[in-house]
Amino acid sequence: MNEIKAPKGTRDIFAPEIQKWHYLENAIHTYYKKFLYQEIRTPIFEHSELFSRGIGSETEVVQKEMYTFTDKSDRSLTLRPENTASVVRAAIENNIFETLAPLRFYYIGPMFRYDKPQKGRYRQFQQFGIEVFADDSPQVDAEVIFAAVDFLKKLGIEAMQLDLNSVGCPQCRPGYLQVLRKAARTEESRLCADCRRKIDGNPLRIFDCKLPACAEIAGSLPLISDHLCGECRDHFATVRETLSWMNVSFQLNPRMVRGLDYYTKTAFEITSGQLGAQNALLGGGRYNNLIKELGGPDMAGIGFAAGMERIILHLQHLEVPQAKILFVAYQDPQWLAHAIQLAQVLREEGFPVYLDYQGKNLKKQFKKADRVAAAFTLILAEDEIKNGSVSIKNMATQEQIKISLKELNEWLKKNY
Repeated sequence: MNEIKAPKGTRDIFAPEIQKWHYLENAIHTYYKKFLYQEIRTPIFEHSELFSRGIGSETEVVQKEMYTFTDKSDRSLTLRPENTASVVRAAIENNIFETLAPLRFYYIGPMFRYDKPQKGRYRQFQQFGIEVFADDSPQVDAEVIFAAVDFLKKLGIEAMQLDLNSVGCPQCRPGYLQVLRKAARTEESRLCADCRRKIDGNPLRIFDCKLPACAEIAGSLPLISDHLCGECRDHFATVRETLSWMNVSFQLNPRMVRGLDYYTKTAFEITSGQLGAQNALLGGGRYNNLIKELGGPDMAGIGFAAGMERIILHLQHLEVPQAKILFVAYQDPQWLAHAIQLAQVLREEGFPVYLDYQGKNLKKQFKKADRVAAAFTLILAEDEIKNGSVSIKNMATQEQIKISLKELNEWLKKNY
């Protein structure tokens, strides 16, 4: 019989790496609550229309990368490739615009895209992100960006670059798209088949193409920054000014458009100098039309999503403090009941405890205590049982003492 393996583009996570995931997740919960973000959890699959309408039917994500299937009721469902559209859908469906304040959310969870697996990039991947609704001020753009940069710095990530752009709005973008289409058609014969198709659909997506020839052509195409309306120019100028007040360094990148169609005005991306070709850590921007497009009120939104696998790559050398393990050993099987009761008492006090129910002798139990990296082994033998005491062996120094069970909790508080 053939061995069953995990699907390509997925992975299993064990200790000790899992401790770094716990560390990162706890850091997310702690940090973003300081800005009054509330956690939200959405389904991992949604109706496919949510993403084709929300993300954009001409995007690479919708055209090539979504995991879409038909269920037993002949409905088209898709494993979520991103979570902004899902958060917006949840807000509309549950009418939280009228019940919650402030309208700030953060999430942590798996996303799914059929993409070529590489280091730090999987077909099932973990993201965390934040979303802010009902605030169109450029200052909140800057705060969202600050909350991305500052969080990564607090994790110890220093070698990173923030790219910033404005991708316009429904007032100025149509005029720019006409100019862009005209310029792209003069180079149409040199573009790949995908990019030729994008000229009529959404020429902004030409900037996403990774083929060298198309990237070279994209480098000569007109810039949206030269076609912004007055409102977009003023908004972007205030975002940059506010970032300077917050001491956030950035680089203007007028060809960065992001891979999703719902972005308006501010767009940004943070890359790392330590990850090679797949160097994007985090990206986001403003999406002032998405809520209305999906059936909600005419309300602004902004947010970002971060790739957790790539952040974990920066934490490989992080030493996450581990709780000390207590191992309860017993000299003879007849003392197992006493060992179980002692383990229960210790766990109630909050100590992590391991007990080997198949322990045949103390020597083998000591070996098991070493394997689980126990700090102390608490030994119960006939003498300890009779006297209401316990022997404590320091597994690092091999020193051993005997104390009363009544004194054990106090001893552990001082020495644990």
